[in-house]
Amino acid sequence: MNAYEIRDVLLNLAQFSTLLNTLACLRLRAESRRYFLGYLWWILEPLLYVLVFYVVFEKLLQGRKSDYLAFLMVGKLTFVWFSKSVSQAGNSFETNKGLMAQLNLPKALFPLSVILEGAYRQVPVFGFLLIFLIGNGFDPNVQWFWLFPLILTQGMLIIGCGLASALMVCLQRDFKFLIQLGMVFLLFMSGIFWDIKDIRDDQLLNCLLILNPLATLVDAFRQVLMHGTAPDLTRICWVLVQSLLLVLVMCFLYYRLQFWIANRVLSR
Repeated sequence: MNAYEIRDVLLNLAQFSTLLNTLACLRLRAESRRYFLGYLWWILEPLLYVLVFYVVFEKLLQGRKSDYLAFLMVGKLTFVWFSKSVSQAGNSFETNKGLMAQLNLPKALFPLSVILEGAYRQVPVFGFLLIFLIGNGFDPNVQWFWLFPLILTQGMLIIGCGLASALMVCLQRDFKFLIQLGMVFLLFMSGIFWDIKDIRDDQLLNCLLILNPLATLVDAFRQVLMHGTAPDLTRICWVLVQSLLLVLVMCFLYYRLQFWIANRVLSR
């Protein structure tokens, strides 16, 4: 590859990134204008989810776990980022059908813009979470720097699953309901409102963490933020490898199926 080809590749990547960011920001502004509380819903919505689980498991069922509210907030806010981004990415082709009919754009742009929008939403949510933890006696320490690789790893997982979700719904709309059911399954299997360390069978625990990367990430966030300890690096690397492989496969499929995706969406 000569200098001119490298320059063209970099220019295309810059244009793609600019367009991606523009679409994400436009979606954020449009949604904020749709509701009276606007941007406040970025924080209020996940907190209301936390409140429901806290009332049920701590107050009604009389849970005895110390610091349960902090435990629940770390797990649920991490899960909401994943579940909402992947679910909304699945509908991205349908919601951008008009734009797709007018412009010949890379089809991965649409789910990726939804995923980027979800990442922008998560910034104030994580900020609120850190303030809450500090206010409740969880002092910042050097282990909190692990948040950067953990957030990066979860971001890669969301990109891979979001691209896959959009492609599945494009293939058949019925997958939208299966994805929603899958999120409910993950909610109960990822240790959101219960501690995966309560599983006494080590073989079963390892199997869960290997097959469910989200459970590994939720547990890692809690280890860093609540216990001040480093996460299991081997497991985090395994999640990152899984995520990168999925992203690479999705990039290849989107490259090969550009026209098929457009025909499939516009023919409905």
